[in-house]
Amino acid sequence: MDLLSGASFQRLEGAIHAASMRQQVLANNIANVDTPNFKRSDVAFEEMLSQAMGSGGMKTLALKTSDPRHISNGVSASGPVPSVVTEESTVFNNSRNNVDIDKEMSLVAENQLRYNLFIQQMNHNVKMMRIGIEGRG
Repeated sequence: MDLLSGASFQRLEGAIHAASMRQQVLANNIANVDTPNFKRSDVAFEEMLSQAMGSGGMKTLALKTSDPRHISNGVSASGPVPSVVTEESTVFNNSRNNVDIDKEMSLVAENQLRYNLFIQQMNHNVKMMRIGIEGRG
């Protein structure tokens, strides 16, 4: 039985990975709040996931790669792969830096809540599988 390799479990694993990656990117943005010409970055995942889930019957096949340097189409067998996107078009202050510390801190708090939710869901799924296997609560 492949209980831990089902589609929903893989999507949850991908969401946890995206939240972890987003935390690193947001921490980098905050660390560079006073760096001249620094442009903030974010992680694109939720948009790609909703597009993949909303495509209906049209499924995009993942490209098979045998080396990490191979070109990917952004889709894996488990779903979309999170990617870092740099926001080049805006300027927030005179140093041509576009990091707003208040916005970044609120995004960190939101991401932390999202990450905690994903971990709680993962723990719940594993607990339910354990109960099913052991037969007791």
